[in-house]
Amino acid sequence: MADKKATNCETCVNYVYDEDYDCFTCMANLDEDEMSRFLTSTNYACPYYRLDDEYGVVRHQM
Repeated sequence: MADKKATNCETCVNYVYDEDYDCFTCMANLDEDEMSRFLTSTNYACPYYRLDDEYGVVRHQM
């Protein structure tokens, strides 16, 4: 069974501020099927989700 991850775009590494559009956008390129599932499902598990943990490296070094 595939590893199901919760998706919260605001905590994802791929969710970055785009100065050209003056808003946050996802840098992951979802294909048409993935985008459809993302827009229609309330519990979509994004395969590109990675937690944006700024302190992960520091904890690893300790």
